[in-house]
Amino acid sequence: MRAIGIILAGGNSNRMGKLTTRRAVAAMPIAGGYRSIDFALSNMSNSHIQKVAVFTQYNAKSLNEHLNSSKWWDFGRKQGGLFVFNPTITADNGFWYRGTADAIAQNISFLKNSHEPYVVIASGDGIYKLDYNKVLEYHINKKADITIVTKRVSATEDSTRFGCVRVDVDNRITDFEEKPIVSNGNLVSCGIYIIRRRQLIEFLERAQEEERYDFVQDIIARYKNAKRIFSYEFTEYWSNIATIESYFKTNMDFLNKDIRDYFFKQYPDVYSRVEDLPPAKYNLGSKVQNSLISSGCIVNGEVSDSILFKKAYIGNNTVIKNSIILNDVFIGDNAYIENCIVESRDTIRANSSYIGEPEHIRIVVEHNERFIL
Repeated sequence: MRAIGIILAGGNSNRMGKLTTRRAVAAMPIAGGYRSIDFALSNMSNSHIQKVAVFTQYNAKSLNEHLNSSKWWDFGRKQGGLFVFNPTITADNGFWYRGTADAIAQNISFLKNSHEPYVVIASGDGIYKLDYNKVLEYHINKKADITIVTKRVSATEDSTRFGCVRVDVDNRITDFEEKPIVSNGNLVSCGIYIIRRRQLIEFLERAQEEERYDFVQDIIARYKNAKRIFSYEFTEYWSNIATIESYFKTNMDFLNKDIRDYFFKQYPDVYSRVEDLPPAKYNLGSKVQNSLISSGCIVNGEVSDSILFKKAYIGNNTVIKNSIILNDVFIGDNAYIENCIVESRDTIRANSSYIGEPEHIRIVVEHNERFIL
């Protein structure tokens, strides 16, 4: 493909609450065995983008561990590859990344040393499948300076947490407002952009001179009337997981067979780092209904309408309903969990009860030592 890829994965979301005190949003577990960033990386690989940079910053430990080998997404090649850029203090620069534009600008040599004419920029918190080649062809045909992938969200979705877009009859963007207080439309930015590499370098250098650091506010919104910026409307499944509610709903969407088949049985595939774990074990007396149970899990109790991530243990007579159990969680006997997200590596003691509300999902974070009572 005639483009290099950039994935912005360094941010934090205050709306994720306790879930992002241990990890970046892009490292959040999805659908039992994946991370959020896997979807953007898989889209890059499936679009034959051979050179991809990932910019990390906040709570990057688990994300860096996940990205420690590029082979899982087929970037382990002699030319190109997967590059992870963490913020670095140097003699010339004493700042961490001050925004998304600053993150790219501090590593502008990655752009200058590349030869591909275009850049595909994506966020690490979007769950979707997209062939970026189609967006690039659209970009070229429109003679656009910047193309933004957009999506029409439902009336129940809070569009004010996205960049809200207005377009004319030719899909040229006439107005762009990032996270407005009040939104008058339902067409939002998916956080996916295509731009010419040389023009991006020019924008970044000008922004640095003027001490502007945010890609959306200081490039997209600033140039909306000065440059030809077009919308590419995406009609397939897309979700942003940057709030507790959207993270929970996105995972629960994978209990829908049509959505599971779309992501995991229809070409192209979604790739992730693979661990050598045994298949899930269901002991005598266990009962599972409409749930995803990942590798390494042991189930003794009842699980319904829930997702169990890797290496979860469910005790005898324990009931899990409409909940997400993250990686490596031990839940003792006779526990009851409903409408909850249980944090990774938690230990839930026997006879415990945690109940949330369907509209207000409860985050369970325990620090108990692991012994069976």
